Amino acid sequence: MADDATVNPETLRDFVAKALGSQGVPDVDAAKVAALMVEADIYGYATHGVFRLRQYMARLKGGGCNPTPTVKVVNETAATALIDGDDGLGHLAMAAARDLAMTKAREAGIGWVGVRGGNHAGPLALYVRPQAEAGLLGMAAAVGSANHVPPYGGTDLLLGTNPIAFSAPNDGDDPFVFDMATTVAAMGKIKTLLQQGEPMPEGWMVGRDGKPLTDPARKSEGFLLPIGGPKGFGLSVAIGLMAGVLNGASFGADVVDFTNDTTSSTNTGQFVMALDPAAFGIADFGANAARVFDEMRASPPLPGHDPVRMPGEGKSASAKERMDRGLALKPALRADLEAIQAEYGFDAALG
Repeated sequence: MADDATVNPETLRDFVAKALGSQGVPDVDAAKVAALMVEADIYGYATHGVFRLRQYMARLKGGGCNPTPTVKVVNETAATALIDGDDGLGHLAMAAARDLAMTKAREAGIGWVGVRGGNHAGPLALYVRPQAEAGLLGMAAAVGSANHVPPYGGTDLLLGTNPIAFSAPNDGDDPFVFDMATTVAAMGKIKTLLQQGEPMPEGWMVGRDGKPLTDPARKSEGFLLPIGGPKGFGLSVAIGLMAGVLNGASFGADVVDFTNDTTSSTNTGQFVMALDPAAFGIADFGANAARVFDEMRASPPLPGHDPVRMPGEGKSASAKERMDRGLALKPALRADLEAIQAEYGFDAALG
């Protein structure tokens, strides 16, 4: 297999922005979404970054995603709000929700902003890391953009990967950032393996016969497995209630598969929260967190295990290295981006 080639992040942002612009997305919105998509790759969330461009382009072309949405607040209190994304690119509504939640946290101690009428918005880490960098705690969750999971013990696909993310300030090198699916693996990882021609590990999916499924090309024949069995199922449902039902967004059988259906509104539901430690009289949260994290790292590892690491550890240094040296593009991803350019006919270069 050919070696990964690197591309300058700014070059990649321009490429993605021009791709989105070719489908009628205004320059300002295209630049904002492109920046967030590339930021996902910079911080190591490659399965939810530029890799998703083909899906976004297909939904813009098919009419399921509105290229010129009016993202607006439709309900609001001092500490809460509901944003309607008007079926636009999901990053736009989620970025607005994140920023509003942070503003409300500064004013009321907490800000909780729900989103309806959204779309896939990349990794949730994009919408919690800024809180931690600003001295706040963050949380975000979403109803998955397709149902790949049955209720525990059932066989009907009624749940998605329903991810959740948390963040917290830390006086060390990296904020605490924890972003996970409520399934053993995110569907994006399986799609990445399919693109690269690699198998899935056992334990990610099972077929309807209950046997392990390891061929990513057969993903439609089976189920994703929830983390922790019934515990992951319960967490996934809880997220669906808070991100979907609470916002008047899709959950359960109403969820539209945003990959296979490019013409229908997904009405994806999400939420973003920000919490100010100062509202609890805590002025040294970051210092105390750093002390506890150091205690955890100092715990002697079990035989055969690496030293203890905290969620988010090393992300800042890795991100700086990618920004300085360029982003590595797998040959299959680069070929797909070039195919997208040929298909949609926009003028841009990957370098």
